[in-house]
Amino acid sequence: MNEALLLIAAFQAKHFLADFVLQSGSMVRNKGIYGRPGGLAHAAIHAGLSGLILAALPLPAATLLALILGEFAVHYHLDWAKERLARALALTPARPGFWRLLGFDQLLHHLTNLAMAAIALSEAAR
Repeated sequence: MNEALLLIAAFQAKHFLADFVLQSGSMVRNKGIYGRPGGLAHAAIHAGLSGLILAALPLPAATLLALILGEFAVHYHLDWAKERLARALALTPARPGFWRLLGFDQLLHHLTNLAMAAIALSEAAR
């Protein structure tokens, strides 16, 4: 139980760092344009930091790599979809829909972190 809580706490801290400390203006502006370096770099930061956290567990290299690449793909596409929807609906911080969409996006990212923790802990216990 303690290991699970520590892993989830580490993922929460990682998410804060990647989304609110290390994310540049270029990353924010380019997440809605498919394939732009800013959005790719942002997802890579998330995946890389998760990799550092997961490397502390006794995971097979293939599992570690799959979790890192999986997070990269999921995080990138969640951000891209959120930005596309926000632009299509002309959502700005002045509109309540913006905050609902942002909250939903954050929920999906945190559920991704929980899924990674569950997979990692299951694999580490083998």
